[in-house]
Amino acid sequence: MKKNILLVLIIVSFSCKKETPSNGKLNIVTTTTMITDLVKNIGGDYVNVQGLMGSGVDPHLYKASEGDVTKLVEANVIFYNGLHLEGKLVEVFEKMGSATKTPIALGEELDKKTLIGSDYFASNYDPHVWFDIDYFKQFANKVAQVLSEKDPKNAEAYSKNLETYLEKLTALKTKVVTIINELPKDKRILVTAHDAFNYFGKAYDFEVVGLQGLSTATEAGVKDVQKLSAFIIEKNIKAIFVESSVPKRTIEALQAAVKSKNHEVAIGGTLYSDALGNAGTAEGTYIGMFEYNVNTIVNALK
Repeated sequence: MKKNILLVLIIVSFSCKKETPSNGKLNIVTTTTMITDLVKNIGGDYVNVQGLMGSGVDPHLYKASEGDVTKLVEANVIFYNGLHLEGKLVEVFEKMGSATKTPIALGEELDKKTLIGSDYFASNYDPHVWFDIDYFKQFANKVAQVLSEKDPKNAEAYSKNLETYLEKLTALKTKVVTIINELPKDKRILVTAHDAFNYFGKAYDFEVVGLQGLSTATEAGVKDVQKLSAFIIEKNIKAIFVESSVPKRTIEALQAAVKSKNHEVAIGGTLYSDALGNAGTAEGTYIGMFEYNVNTIVNALK
C-alpha cells in the first residue's frame, strides 16, 4: 500500500510541475553513482545534480523513499541506467514517462543486438553495461545531447565537456588494456559475488562467474556454493572477489567451502560493481573505480 501511495504522489506531482531550472541551472536527478559522476562531468557548473543512490547502494534493491519525491518532481531531467537495473524504480519511471519524456533510460540507447542476454531481467538483457567503456561513451554522448536540447544556451560548454571526458575514457581504455596484458589468458577467470562483470569479461577476454547470478535479489544456495567451489579447485583459481554493494558473507562461504575440500583460495579484494566508492576518493569516480578494479583483479590473479 505504501508503494502505491508513493507512486501516485510522484505521478500526480510530476504531472502538475513546470520545468523551471533553479538559479538558471538544470535540475538533474540520477540513479546510480556511475551515472551521477558521468552527468557531473558533462554538465559541469551548468547543472544541479542529485543522485538518489550513494556509495555501496545496490540498485537492484533500491526503493524510492518519500524523500526522493521532491527530487524527482523538481527535476528537469532524470537519467537512469534502464535495462531493468533499477528494478524497484521501473514502475515509477514508466508512469512518469507516460506523461513526459523527462526520464531517460541510457541503456535503452544501446544497440540491443550487441548486449548480453539475460532471463533474470524484464529487459532480457544484462544491465551492467558500464563495464564496457565503449558503452559508457555512448551514455556520455546521450547525456550531452539531452542537456544541450534542454539548455541550448550552454550547448557549446556541454560539447566541450563531452570531448574532454571522451578523451579521458579513451585514455582509460588504453591503460586498462596495458594492465590486463600483464595477466596470462589462462589466468583470466573472475569469480565474484554476482554476475556484474560479464561485459568486462567480454571486452577483455575474462571468463566471469558470479555466485548469485546477475541480480542480487536472488540468494545463492548451498548447491551454488558447492558447484562453484568445485570449479575453483578444478581451475586452480588463486583468488575470488567481494563486491562493495553485496554482503561479503557469500564469498566467505565460498572460500570456506573450498577450504573444506583441502584447497585454498584467497579473497583478492573488494571490487566496485553496482556502485562507486566514497565521494572524494579516486574510486568515487567512474574512471578511478575502473582502474582500481582492474589493478585489484590483475594483482590478485597474477
